[in-house]
Amino acid sequence: MKKASVWILLFSCLGLWLLGQTPPDHDVLTLDQCIAIALDVNPLLQSSQELYRASLARVQQAKALAQPRLDFDSDLQPRLMDFKGSDESYLGLSQDLDFPGKRRLRGKIAARESSEMLMDMELLKLDLIFQVKEAFYSLLLAREVMKYAEQDLELARDFLQKAEIKFEAGDVARVEVLRARVEVAKVENSVKTAANDVRLAKARLNFLLARKKYEPLEIAGEFKRQSPAFTLEELKEKALAARPEIKRVGFSLDKESLRKTLGYLSFLPDFSLGISRHRLSGLPTTWDFTLSASLPVFFWQPLKGEIAEAEANLNAFRKEREHILNAIALEVEESYANALMAGSQIELFEKEILTQAEEAYNMFLFSFQEGEIGGIELIEARRTLIEARKSYAEALNNFNVALAALAKSVGQPLEEPFHE
Repeated sequence: MKKASVWILLFSCLGLWLLGQTPPDHDVLTLDQCIAIALDVNPLLQSSQELYRASLARVQQAKALAQPRLDFDSDLQPRLMDFKGSDESYLGLSQDLDFPGKRRLRGKIAARESSEMLMDMELLKLDLIFQVKEAFYSLLLAREVMKYAEQDLELARDFLQKAEIKFEAGDVARVEVLRARVEVAKVENSVKTAANDVRLAKARLNFLLARKKYEPLEIAGEFKRQSPAFTLEELKEKALAARPEIKRVGFSLDKESLRKTLGYLSFLPDFSLGISRHRLSGLPTTWDFTLSASLPVFFWQPLKGEIAEAEANLNAFRKEREHILNAIALEVEESYANALMAGSQIELFEKEILTQAEEAYNMFLFSFQEGEIGGIELIEARRTLIEARKSYAEALNNFNVALAALAKSVGQPLEEPFHE
């Protein structure tokens, strides 16, 4: 009985504990999960995917054969619509045929246009991934600033408490207490501002995830501190091989080259084949076979039309490719330089600035407690410490955004350390 009572008591306690645990109202999302959600539900990307599917359907349309025609002709009718009394009738089937190679070329042109749409979609993905990363890091930064603002508030209240104690003991003037209270009010306002920044950062990330603006959102993650291991030249090579803009202009050049070839093929005739049953009153039924061809005698029309247009487009896309190559090389260089600079700033903060700011604050705090300095010096030391911590968080954010921009400029994820 005693053992049973003990077990009942244990299970009762466990049940009460479980009832007291409230399940989370929302999931905690990592950066990879945020990116996956955005790629799955973003309306602009979904629109781009549908346009790409439509372009694939146009490939099939371009390669399709013309529909055959069924012809019926009833002549010499004694009365209108008297088909049985007609003395002559034709029933035939005809088919229009392009000159060999034309239909295949049209299919290739449509396929290149579809590939252009695919590259537009890939470019949109790259931009969306960068925006999600930037919003995710902005939320991390806002949370860090919020944390430091709360720490600043704790320090300000601690300073106020010490000032009040010293005032009661007659060690400081009342102005020190007033100064401490003003400082607490300022920091409380800073905490409110930081909380609003967190709320706005969540709203922006929710927008990119196609969620309601102020829907509850929590993220899990931290800033990266390690750089990926590629030289600048390696990154440029990767960008030239992976960037969707370069691939797109390549498909555009292929498309215009095929259109130019199709223009020259318009000098060659298309055909129409037909076979029909011929009935003539009083004579045996016979069969007719028809072969007709177009006469492309106005050869100057495609020369001044389709061929001239394709040639002009080829020249335009060649210039565009040259511009894109230069722009991408510059973008990679700038992103690379920004990542290196942000990385060196992090190293400077970790090795010198943070340590020195903390040491300075502790020294001023000790001196204030010993009555060697007034409150102004301690307040300034505390501000310096908090600003150093905030600046360090901003440097981490800048570094991670720079890495995200570098990955976007290269056109693919970066997984390994890069060299200076």
